[in-house]
Amino acid sequence: MQTTNTVLNGVDLERLTQNIEAITAQPELAKFQFRLSNQWIDGGYNQSSIKDFYGVGKEDDTREVPFILANDEPYVLLGKDNAPNPVEFVLHALAGCITTSMVYHAAARGYEIKRVRTTLKGNLDLRGFLGIDPLVRKGYEEINVVVHIDGDFSEEEKKEILALTAFSPVLDIISSPVPVKISMNVKQSTEAVDC
Repeated sequence: MQTTNTVLNGVDLERLTQNIEAITAQPELAKFQFRLSNQWIDGGYNQSSIKDFYGVGKEDDTREVPFILANDEPYVLLGKDNAPNPVEFVLHALAGCITTSMVYHAAARGYEIKRVRTTLKGNLDLRGFLGIDPLVRKGYEEINVVVHIDGDFSEEEKKEILALTAFSPVLDIISSPVPVKISMNVKQSTEAVDC
């Protein structure tokens, strides 16, 4: 399925091709670092600020104001339910990344998608988080994703488009171990503190 459109599924194919060619010629342009800072407010409520990032060989300064995202917990988990909780944000991140990855790669292959809807369910057992049972995982035990793709496709083409979800960075992040280093930044007083 080929197209002569320069924009398909909302993706500028000319810019996509230029980006691929530039990264192929200069692989160092592919290195990105995304950043976030978080501030605890009260109880389960905290806010994250996302603004600057590094990509295509330089610091990005195009965002004038940061994105502010709030996290809270539902009442049953001792929060005030002012925002989704972090594990719900994981589902949001996965849904968004699967959709974006699939749509971008489908556009690159000439598939015109009319609509994509996804539903996600994550099963979590609180005994792990609460420290009740050390054998129970603290995070999701399983995430089920159902993708609905609308367009003029055969069943075989739909399967091919669905397989493009494998390009999702968030899918890779949560399905494969990623090293996470946690450290503490201790404010220096008159006495040095070793951590």
